[in-house]
Amino acid sequence: MKEFTFRIVLIVAAIAISVFYLYPTYQDYQNQQELNQTLSVKRDSLRTAHPGMDADSLDRLLRIVETSLKSGNQDFVDTRAKRIKLGLDLQGGMRVVLEVNTGELLRKLGKGIDEDFLSVLAASEIEKQATDESIVDIFARKLKEKNILITRYFGTIEEDEEEVISKLKQQAEDAVSRAVEIIGNRVNQYGVSEPSIQRQGTRRIIVELPGIANEEEARQLIQGTALLEFKIVKQPQEAFAILQNVNDVLAGVAVDVKTDADTAIVSDTTAKKDTTQTAKVDTTKADTNKTMTQEEFQKKNPLFAILMIDEQSGIFYLDGLNRSKFQEYLMRPEVRRVVPSNLDFVTSAKPSFVNEGREFYEVIMTAKEADLTGNVITDALATIDQTSSRWVVSMAMNSEGATRWATITDRNIKKRCAIVLDGVFYSAPTIQNKITGGRSEISGVGEKEAKLLEIVLRAGALPAPVDIIEERTVGPSLGQDSVGGGLYSMLFGYILVALFMIIYYQRSGSVAAIMLFFTIFFVLGVLAAFKAALTLPGIAGLVLTMGMAVDSNVLIYERIREELATGKTVKAAIESGFAHASSAIWDSNITTFITGIILYQFGSGPVQGFALTLMIGIGTSLFGALVMARLALQMMVAKGMKITIG
Repeated sequence: MKEFTFRIVLIVAAIAISVFYLYPTYQDYQNQQELNQTLSVKRDSLRTAHPGMDADSLDRLLRIVETSLKSGNQDFVDTRAKRIKLGLDLQGGMRVVLEVNTGELLRKLGKGIDEDFLSVLAASEIEKQATDESIVDIFARKLKEKNILITRYFGTIEEDEEEVISKLKQQAEDAVSRAVEIIGNRVNQYGVSEPSIQRQGTRRIIVELPGIANEEEARQLIQGTALLEFKIVKQPQEAFAILQNVNDVLAGVAVDVKTDADTAIVSDTTAKKDTTQTAKVDTTKADTNKTMTQEEFQKKNPLFAILMIDEQSGIFYLDGLNRSKFQEYLMRPEVRRVVPSNLDFVTSAKPSFVNEGREFYEVIMTAKEADLTGNVITDALATIDQTSSRWVVSMAMNSEGATRWATITDRNIKKRCAIVLDGVFYSAPTIQNKITGGRSEISGVGEKEAKLLEIVLRAGALPAPVDIIEERTVGPSLGQDSVGGGLYSMLFGYILVALFMIIYYQRSGSVAAIMLFFTIFFVLGVLAAFKAALTLPGIAGLVLTMGMAVDSNVLIYERIREELATGKTVKAAIESGFAHASSAIWDSNITTFITGIILYQFGSGPVQGFALTLMIGIGTSLFGALVMARLALQMMVAKGMKITIG
């Protein structure tokens, strides 16, 4: 048996590794079942508590709840990241192909636009549809054909044509990159599970949104212009007065307030006193227990039970696990009546800190209407300050923005200004002095935050719109049907093949049937290990893999049968059969593998899914036939078991 040791260890290792990578898939299935039950109960409770809530609001709130539960459960997050990914066709959703309108970018950047410019641009936009060539190159070429220099519309007197073309191509490239960043941010905020955002060619973006519920909302999500806003943060005292009213309403206490924001402002002394008390109650459990139990406190202070207040700064922090509950509170009709319509609560995009494994997000209060929007920003750059050796983010504005920014900063010195993108804020630096000239600098940030701010600030100035040129929707029920149909086809195919092998090759056929099972098992393990997505065409590739695996066994068994016919012993026939059949098996599988490489390299979407699964299946089927099946037959002979080949 010593001669088999290495192969036994190899096979056991392969099985163990596959189990290791597939177990999270089983865990995720169990977690998803529990989550579905929780959401079902939550939906019923919301319907009971708020019978007037419309279906869209309910769905949005449930998505918030689902996202919060998923992100707040570390086990769920870990298993979801490690499980076998399912393609769009297996779980439903939307697949959208976007094209960045670089022609519109040129139109916005051009100076002194005339009829020649517009006619050449129109012709360039038509030609670009038939090629992946940059519209800048097409535009420049067509201008040259009309004896018009591109510098007539772009650049400066000192720049030559090549410099102008290079700059325009870089701006077009940046526009596509910024579009990818913006769409990625929006999709993540939307709470789509396992989205896929890929760039294709020079100007196209492929977006896959598995499990998307509202198609129209999704279109707006990925197609709309990014909303970058600068909002002055209200003082903590003002925010606390509003939140106190919200807390009282939630606790069933009658509140008489006006909807005017000014009336919500209370004196600094009172606010600070109340804030301090709340902070102590919320953050110091010992103090809470002296006066009332935790349950009593939560009943009397439902909002402040989930909202933590820093005693010194007055800054509000929200436990990531309670983000959905906070949004639910704010959406209640009775709460809306005590929150001025011109005010808004905004949470930070990233956790402010982590305590005992829990992520805490800052909550600020701002005006609903922005003080300044991102369309005035012309550039942003994250650099290291040479004096302080710290990261800073500098940004430049156009003349209109510079004028307005000077007024805003002059009126709000020592106040915080939040940089808000698509409803969440990324930073809220304090204004130190009046800023003139349109150039500002954000300091006191780390490297990661600085680079993120650069992306956010530049993304807000997206100059080119995106157009939907292709759209495909797969309903969740259809996705489930695809999963069920694919699994049934695999199971049915396996049973038929296994029965054939067992009936035709008897005991050797049973070995082939077992090896076939492990072949499929290994394919799924490899998919999970490399975080590849299983698609419907991928299932077709699995079914084809079963056929190829059986074909390899048939070749081997027929050669063994031929060797037995010459009078060789079973042991010698097995050795000769494998030796003579190996070359044919390798040749057929290698040629098929090369075809798979070509399909994967030049195909897209479903074709790639099929090719990937096929290539993995070829590798596992070779391992099953030439290593596992051979070892099984040799061990059976060594133990004196009778081998039957039909």
